[in-house]
Amino acid sequence: MIKNYIANANFEDTGFSYTLSLISGKHKMVILYCLMEFEPVRFNELRRYLKTISDKTLSMNLKELEADDLIQRKEYPQIPPRVEYSLTNRGKSLMSVLDQLCIWGEQNRK
Repeated sequence: MIKNYIANANFEDTGFSYTLSLISGKHKMVILYCLMEFEPVRFNELRRYLKTISDKTLSMNLKELEADDLIQRKEYPQIPPRVEYSLTNRGKSLMSVLDQLCIWGEQNRK
């Protein structure tokens, strides 16, 4: 099905390409998966889950995911400031795709 779909359009115009553009990169899928499992999640919790990510990279990825309406950022007016991240409805709709990737990986691990 994907082969026929891509053959009839420019790859950049496909839904497959669009989806990849939203979740591409080393950390975005892991961030989304963490939010699915543990939401809401604070910045430092995400950093602990991801272990090797720098603050700058995590912050950049969170901003991109928020701009793509996959996650939402909720800031609480208190001192010290508290910020939590969670999936939007659009982000939640992507979780079935990530679940299928996990299932495939478990079934095809060598």
